[in-house]
Amino acid sequence: MGIVRKASRSKKSKDPLLGKVIAGRYRLESQLGEGGMGVVYRARHVLIDRVVALKLIRPDLRGETHLRAWMVREARAANRVDHAHIVDIHDVGETEDGELYLVMEYLIGDSLSSQISKGPMPIPRAVDILEQMTAALARAHDLGVVHRDLKSDNIMITGRGGRKDFVKILDFGLAALTRDPRLAPKGAVFGTPEYMSPEQARGEDAIAGSDLYALGVLFFEMLTGRLPFRSGDRDELLEMQRKAAPPSPRKYRPDIPDQAEKIILKLLEKDPEDRFRDGHHLKEELKEMQRALPSREWDAPTETAPVAPPPPPPAQTPGVVEWSRTAANFLRAVARAYPDGNAPDDVQGASDQIWQLASRASRLEGELESHSKKLEAIEKRGRALRAEIGRKVEDLAGEESRALRDASSERDMLSQLILKRKRAQREYRTAQAEVQAAGEHVERIRRGYEALGAARAEVETLEGVARDYERRARAKEDVAGERRKQIEELRAQLKRYSEALENDLQTGRERIANRVREALTYEKAFGEASNLLLDHLRDKPECRELLEDIDRARAGQDPDEKPSELQELMEKHVAAR
Repeated sequence: MGIVRKASRSKKSKDPLLGKVIAGRYRLESQLGEGGMGVVYRARHVLIDRVVALKLIRPDLRGETHLRAWMVREARAANRVDHAHIVDIHDVGETEDGELYLVMEYLIGDSLSSQISKGPMPIPRAVDILEQMTAALARAHDLGVVHRDLKSDNIMITGRGGRKDFVKILDFGLAALTRDPRLAPKGAVFGTPEYMSPEQARGEDAIAGSDLYALGVLFFEMLTGRLPFRSGDRDELLEMQRKAAPPSPRKYRPDIPDQAEKIILKLLEKDPEDRFRDGHHLKEELKEMQRALPSREWDAPTETAPVAPPPPPPAQTPGVVEWSRTAANFLRAVARAYPDGNAPDDVQGASDQIWQLASRASRLEGELESHSKKLEAIEKRGRALRAEIGRKVEDLAGEESRALRDASSERDMLSQLILKRKRAQREYRTAQAEVQAAGEHVERIRRGYEALGAARAEVETLEGVARDYERRARAKEDVAGERRKQIEELRAQLKRYSEALENDLQTGRERIANRVREALTYEKAFGEASNLLLDHLRDKPECRELLEDIDRARAGQDPDEKPSELQELMEKHVAAR
């Protein structure tokens, strides 16, 4: 592997950043898209040949000091969740030029919004996509992360492991803003109005239930092909989110199952307390519905063209082996041109320098490979640790959710019993009054005592049953409390481990970036020395064979790539001969 890879730059390219190396590690190859915060590029790690998506903050926003904190929070929020259905964040930082960048996994697929634009989805497919999103958000909520701006544009549908519909949730950036009042002033309304929960539309902080509301909008949209609330005016749309009752999805698609409609309308409740308790509760409902739905015929193999694989790496610049060979050929060429050893000082100096550079580059490449392997090992250990803790938290949170729901059911029953007990107590007091008012009437006394006994028995029975419900509710709440305590301990543990691993990663990244910058200076000096030698030797016929060998060593370059000065000089030399 060469020390660095030179980007393939098309002559038609208009973006001056293409080909630039960011943070000494990521070569920008093409532009993928542009958003409110910046531009997203396809990039490639120059050492480990990993294709990534790299987001660069807009140049006019780089002076906004809070963006550094925003991007760090975005990366850490998503990374600590570490779920299969949430985009992986590889790196985040700031270059020496003050450029803020975020490096994510490179995905090939289609946005959910694009899929919805084709029309309503098959019901089983929509449920499957929703279930994947719910699983990811449940994990995020368990770890204290709220997405805040969930929408169809932030959902990527890709393929993985033979599965055509594999969900990836993007952009947890706005989730971080909810945590820092300096970044999100109180009362500020962030997000996309079409998917915004009523509480967000009122300017309140987003909560886990806000993401569930957005899932309700997405489920409605997937099944009907339209949004529940639509308006060309932002303020009117926000008012609809705050107060308007959602339409029945069956109004637009009569074949929607009753259970699906109930789930949608429950998710779209205006009061967060009336929605599902949490993502685990919703996931259970979706799993139950999936068991009653037809098979996944929409996910069967089709005759459509398969998804394109990641782009191949661009042509490489000469690696250190080629550098050594080139240096050796130049030394031989100088020896042929000056067999008496009386080469000009600049030629002799350049030939000595080029050999020294090749030797240094060889050692440096070994160091870079070693550092890269260590960094990969740290990343792998971090992913495994986060995934392990995440699964534990998810299991505990599921148990907590069920325990709280069971406790709530017990307390609902207890509330009904309390009403019955109050009614029985009134009957008991009425019977007491009847006995006292019976006087000497034996029959009235007998009936009064019978009513009194029956009322007392009912009161005692209801009190006993109420105590049982109270005991069971408290037991469930104790279980939930214990699970919550365990969850908080794991979250604290995850935070400590993540911060320690992030420090190790940052140290490793800086070490690699410094070495890559050193390699780039070697490459530049090697090219300059090569140009000097080539310019001096090109008119020496005895050196022609060696110069052609140097040319062949560089033959792997992309044909569209702009020729380097070295290559241009060599081409002039060949043409002159």
